[in-house]
Amino acid sequence: MAISSAGSRAGARLRSGDQDVAPNASPDRRSRRRRGGDTAAGYLFLAPQLVGLLVFMVGPLLFALVLAFYHWDGFGTRSSAGLSNFTEVLSSPRIQRSAVNTLWFTVLQVPGLMLTGLFFALLMQRAGKLTPVYRLAFFAPVITSSVAVAAIWLWLFNPDISPVNNTLRELGLPAPNWLQDARFVIPAFAIVGIWQGLGYQLIMFMAGLQSIDRSFLEAAVLDGCSEWQKLRHVTIPLLSPTILFLSITSIIGSFQVFDYIYIFFDDRAPDSARTIVYEVVRIAFGEFDFGKASALAFLLFLALLLVTGCQLAAQKRWVHYTE
Repeated sequence: MAISSAGSRAGARLRSGDQDVAPNASPDRRSRRRRGGDTAAGYLFLAPQLVGLLVFMVGPLLFALVLAFYHWDGFGTRSSAGLSNFTEVLSSPRIQRSAVNTLWFTVLQVPGLMLTGLFFALLMQRAGKLTPVYRLAFFAPVITSSVAVAAIWLWLFNPDISPVNNTLRELGLPAPNWLQDARFVIPAFAIVGIWQGLGYQLIMFMAGLQSIDRSFLEAAVLDGCSEWQKLRHVTIPLLSPTILFLSITSIIGSFQVFDYIYIFFDDRAPDSARTIVYEVVRIAFGEFDFGKASALAFLLFLALLLVTGCQLAAQKRWVHYTE
């Protein structure tokens, strides 16, 4: 009797499709098991991306942090450097000049990019059926190779055949030597950056404008607000989450500018054209001092982390979220 009773219970478990949970298990327990299975399946699908993140991002970041405390040419034995790599980087006049150039590029590009993106996004609201055509035209430079973009602008900045300079001369304005005059090198990079990044900013601002509830604008019209007042007191505050996101990503991108400089000058860029990332590449693959380059890269990471943290902390004062 005992054997047959045990066999009946075992058969009931097998028929229930769950050998670990009895048929009379509570619904909460079965729900937890299903959630556990779903979680395991989710991690299984995420595994390739997580492995790539660890191998190509987290791993190199940790290795660079360790390498910043060593002298290493990439081939021989590493020797301890302590904090000397950081002190050399912070005291180098050339790197200080590159940091100033990077900040100047950021000051020129980020506001210029966001203002032009918002301006054209507002105009696109009135484009009607031609909106997809204009959107494609503006977005084309974003997906164009930076090498091709730099090659185009290298021709446009040529002082002898530049259509930009010819137009300036016809208008009676001075035509600068963009890539040779130290005063105009960084502004030239900013112009290229604005031209290539405008399409992305435009798309993001258009998405933000379309997400604004029309009732807010209609209420402003009923209150007698002008177009400028609607823009200032309604549209821009409701676009503040988009502005915050674009400001963070734009600053991070501007701090990492490198490709334009390398295409324009190769490895012979003058001091007036160098940026932090250019210095990192030059020190690592020109001087083969990977420890010093890692120290500079880690300082750049800390600077970006600090700037982003300040932006996120300040968002409580000016960013408005709607339900």
